[in-house]
Amino acid sequence: MNHPKTYNAKELKTPIGSIFIEGPIPPDKLAGYEFHEGLVAFRQPKQQQKALVEIAGLPEGRIIIARHREVIIGYVTYLYPDPLERWSEGNMEELIELGAIEVAPEFRGFSVGKNLLRVSMMDDAMEDYIIITTEYYWHWDLKGSGLNVWEYRKVMEKMMNAGGLEWYATDEPEISSHPANCLMARIGKRIHSESVQKFDQLRFKNRFMY
Repeated sequence: MNHPKTYNAKELKTPIGSIFIEGPIPPDKLAGYEFHEGLVAFRQPKQQQKALVEIAGLPEGRIIIARHREVIIGYVTYLYPDPLERWSEGNMEELIELGAIEVAPEFRGFSVGKNLLRVSMMDDAMEDYIIITTEYYWHWDLKGSGLNVWEYRKVMEKMMNAGGLEWYATDEPEISSHPANCLMARIGKRIHSESVQKFDQLRFKNRFMY
């Protein structure tokens, strides 16, 4: 199920100049930009840029970026779930994961995260997908933000809501291991009820084991 990736863009006017939110970005273009040194949530900036270029080259992979001049200062990724995760077990072509979202610390506070999600959903092809994201508190920048776990969770939920993602219950062990962790999802308008059922079965695997 490979949809054409329709490019969309939006300009955010901020006190430090315009920030452009755009994508999906093709791999060659992504490789040509500078990657901000503050993007260190998942791995070192150069390695993370390399990983994003690989994702952008996947048939289902989508990278939406935020850039300040020619520097990438934020991004969001969409791709099929990791084969080792529960979410890939249904082999659902219509289920993709919002795998990572990150904004460089000095550019936070300008609604960059929310707008990365809004631009992502401007593409009509997203109505053919169930988009999931798994939020784990150990990935959150609690130290840098000065927020506690619950405050940060609220910020994450609000940001995801901007892209139409909502909280969904699940018995997945890692998510269930801490009450701040959560599963969020957006079910596209053209998703059939059988797919929703399949998704429900992935969300609850231990339902009949009590």
